[in-house]
Amino acid sequence: MVRRQPDHDNESDWTMTTTLDELYGKLTTRTGAKLALIVLDGLGDIATAAQGNMTPLEAAHTPNLDALVRSGCAQGRMIPVAPGITPGSGPGHLALFGYDPITYQVGRGVIEALGLGVELQAGDVCARANFCTLDAEGRVSDRRAGRIPTEECERLCGILKRKIKKIGTTEILITPGKEHRFVVIFRGAGLEGPLTDTDPGREGHPIAEAKPTKPSSAKQKKVAKLIKDFYKLALPLLQNEKKANGFLLRGIAHQPDIPDFESRYQLKPACLAVYPMYKGLAQLVGMTKIEGPQTIREQFERYLAEYDNYDFFFIHYKYTDKAGEDGDFEAKKRYIEEFDAALPILLQKKPDVLAITGDHSTPCAVKGHSWHPQPVLLHSPYSGTDKLDRFTETGANQGSLGIFEAKYLIRLMQANAKMFDKFGA
Repeated sequence: MVRRQPDHDNESDWTMTTTLDELYGKLTTRTGAKLALIVLDGLGDIATAAQGNMTPLEAAHTPNLDALVRSGCAQGRMIPVAPGITPGSGPGHLALFGYDPITYQVGRGVIEALGLGVELQAGDVCARANFCTLDAEGRVSDRRAGRIPTEECERLCGILKRKIKKIGTTEILITPGKEHRFVVIFRGAGLEGPLTDTDPGREGHPIAEAKPTKPSSAKQKKVAKLIKDFYKLALPLLQNEKKANGFLLRGIAHQPDIPDFESRYQLKPACLAVYPMYKGLAQLVGMTKIEGPQTIREQFERYLAEYDNYDFFFIHYKYTDKAGEDGDFEAKKRYIEEFDAALPILLQKKPDVLAITGDHSTPCAVKGHSWHPQPVLLHSPYSGTDKLDRFTETGANQGSLGIFEAKYLIRLMQANAKMFDKFGA
């Protein structure tokens, strides 16, 4: 328990503050500063002998990032959740937005549904779905069905939507996303999440059974039965498909209550993302989704156009994560270089505070998310300079920011924007 400064209107009125978030809130003032958080999804990596003892970030040619670093930046590493814990994209991004990912746990289905523009109702249970490939024995041989094109996903979702509208009194709502992804919403009385995933997590295993996380919950048991029935109806409709003859459900949950971003930080926020999940994460905390841009260059150009309309910009770049999951070192390096080539567009209106990082690490050697701390770069007139030449994992290890929890990044950004009053006498 900590004390805050005396109230400005009544010096004798000392108020007890019970949480660190409350203290930050008491100290926060609006300054009109512009802040930008750029997330290269899955940016962090590890150096291995097979990769020439370099990470993709170290191997990439990044003259624009290098120039930014030499102009004065602080670097460090961030722990997304806690040491040794591998985060999903939801916890990784919520931490970057300053929300404790353990306190605020959100199912991927909710995030994906919001990102696709679905208007959720109280009691809706959402699942983020992947079309997958099943072998003759019903085992998952490709968890992403070869990343089928979006048009194919739309066709298959159309088949499911026409044939499966209700199970009993529960409505079944199916909305296609990008590539192999779609959303299933169970809408009816007496439903509740979260449930375990049907994704076995790796190839060579059958589709898992969705189970209640609270075995005593009748509402979760009802959802588990609905999902089992949904599979019985849906799989026969897909059995003749060459690639997408199955699907996996993840993040089966209902929408939680999360504090509003603008009220929390005194910053009017906007999101520039391409993929629905990241739009959904931003919408979940009250960010305005700016639709339209499909490439990082277009995102930066739209940032320039919207610069005067918002105080905080969240800009998301997906492709580093995709390459990491595929174990493709050269592709991840190339995507970093493509990002770097576009960076001068944003720097035409350099924000007062700029942070560049990842939501987690996706090492090529791991071919998936990992527990390794991700590198972070922070640039502002007050960030100081770590006198480093490049933004890399090795440089970040030497940086003045050290290793810290990702949920504090936005607080460091606010501090660099001079948004905090002094604490104490």
